[in-house]
Amino acid sequence: MPLFALLLLGMFAEIAVMVAVGNAIGGLWMIALLLLGTLVGLSLVRRQGAQTMAAFRESVFQRQQPHQEMADGVLIAAAGALIMVPGFISDVAALFLLFPPTRRLVSRRIARKAEAAALKFEHERRFGAGQVVEGEVIDVDAGPVVITERRELT
Repeated sequence: MPLFALLLLGMFAEIAVMVAVGNAIGGLWMIALLLLGTLVGLSLVRRQGAQTMAAFRESVFQRQQPHQEMADGVLIAAAGALIMVPGFISDVAALFLLFPPTRRLVSRRIARKAEAAALKFEHERRFGAGQVVEGEVIDVDAGPVVITERRELT
C-alpha cells in the first residue's frame, strides 16, 4: 500500500509541475521541452549503458566479480524507465541516476541496505524470528525427587 501511495503522490506532483511549467512557458513549449528531455535522456541512457557494458565485459575478462557493473546496469535501466515517463520530476530523477557519481551513491546505499537485510535474514534463519533475551543457565544438581506423601483420589 505505501508503494501505491508513493506512486499516486508522484503522479500528482508530476501533473502539478507540468501545469506550472505549461502556465509559465505555454503548452506547446512544455510538450517540446518534454520531448527534448526524453530524447536527450535516451541518448544518455544509450551512452551510459554502452560504457557499463564495456566495463562489465572488462571485469569478466579480468576474472573479477562485476558487482558494481551489475548495479550500474540496473540503475541505468531504472533511469531509462523514468525517462520514458512523461514529466519533469521523473526526468530529473533519471538524470540523477545517469551521472556516475550520484549513481555510485545510490548503489552504495542500496548495497548497505541489502547487506543489512541479508544479515537479518541469516539471523532469523538461525535463531528464529522474534526477540532474543540474554540469559544465563544455572544447573542445580538437587538429586532425585522423593515423594513421601501420596494422596488418594476419591
